[in-house]
Amino acid sequence: MATWDDVVAIASRLPEVEETTSWQTPSLKVRGRFFARLRTEAEGGLAIVCEPSEKAALLASGDPAFYTTPHYDGYAMILVHLDRIDARRLAELVEDAWLLKAPVRVRKAYEER
Repeated sequence: MATWDDVVAIASRLPEVEETTSWQTPSLKVRGRFFARLRTEAEGGLAIVCEPSEKAALLASGDPAFYTTPHYDGYAMILVHLDRIDARRLAELVEDAWLLKAPVRVRKAYEER
């Protein structure tokens, strides 16, 4: 079962990530740009940035790890049940979200390593 600490550990391997708060909840940013947060309100879970087409595919897959709420409809974010996702897939989601929000210079340096 994954936890917020696992999400932070994965993100900490990426350049220029900071753990902070957003909407009074723990969150992650890259150079001040939000890309994930722990949903401590409502039903909890992880809210993480993703491409709209990826969100649609994840929801259509029927995988119980992924869901949305009316509040997140129309946003490029997927909600994740941390207790239902495997570590490899979680790492992919975190890296993908980071890549979407990282400034070009930071992203290029990371991709060229």
